[in-house]
Amino acid sequence: MSIPPVPYDPELEPGLAAFLDLVERIPLRADTILANRAHFATIIPPAEQIVGDRPVELTEHTVPGPEGAPDIVLTVVRPASGAAGAPALYSIHGGGMVLGNRFFGLDGLVDDVLRFGAVGISVEYRLAPENPAPAAVEDCYAGLLWTVEHAEELGIDPSRVVVTGASAGGGLAAGVALLARDRNGPAIAGQLLACPMLDDRNESVSTRQYDRIGAWDRNNNDTGWNALLGPARGTDAVSPYAVPARMTDLSGLPPAYLDVGAAEIFRDETTEYALRIWATGGQAELHVWAGGYHGFAGFSPEAEVSRSAVAARLSWLRRILRAG
Repeated sequence: MSIPPVPYDPELEPGLAAFLDLVERIPLRADTILANRAHFATIIPPAEQIVGDRPVELTEHTVPGPEGAPDIVLTVVRPASGAAGAPALYSIHGGGMVLGNRFFGLDGLVDDVLRFGAVGISVEYRLAPENPAPAAVEDCYAGLLWTVEHAEELGIDPSRVVVTGASAGGGLAAGVALLARDRNGPAIAGQLLACPMLDDRNESVSTRQYDRIGAWDRNNNDTGWNALLGPARGTDAVSPYAVPARMTDLSGLPPAYLDVGAAEIFRDETTEYALRIWATGGQAELHVWAGGYHGFAGFSPEAEVSRSAVAARLSWLRRILRAG
């Protein structure tokens, strides 16, 4: 029996149409991953173009990857006026585990660097299916280790590092927080999980409501998880660091901010993740935005619900970063 979808906020519908036309022009299936990557390359501008004349400086750092794996590249964004003892935003890009690069989402990172006087770090991680799990989350964790180890050089206060990500980046940010906890790694100040990709099982009500409709539908999600996990997908063999919803113990994690649209596939797994954090006595702030499609705030920035979502995210960051 089909389940009727939650309707979209009418004010968001033009942005959704633009999202589908620009980002999801080619349906994402196993045999179209390369074509989608080529398309993505045409819609992610070079870093210098993204920054424009905003007063920040960008540096590139090639740093050690996970043991036995290739080096990784980090783009560091700092205020042009310099940074000392600044909060840090460690940013992990989205793209369904198979698309994108460290410049995807850089525009918003630059904005936050200037808002908070922060240092932004964007990590380039290996993509699936060429690099199956746990390559991506291990790359992201290795970049975090380097960042904290070089905090003084970067002008960072290591006690004020927030790991952030949207969509696949949100799932990877959750995985990095779990790795840091279980390996006695850096004491992360917070984890910002925007519309996060957390559960490979793809069986929730919300995934079934957005099957062949909407932004990042159930079929795209199947493609991303199949690429990342291969034949292990859906079994108990998958790593809970690659699939955070599979982690049985969510205690002892840094404060989490989770937000998601009510009209997208990740609604239920995001809500469940927050509930499970609360059940351990942990801190989580959850927002489910009425009528919101996947990534709505970025493509419909003038809508009232988008402005509310941005304000809530910034409020949480101010509190976590003690930025006033």
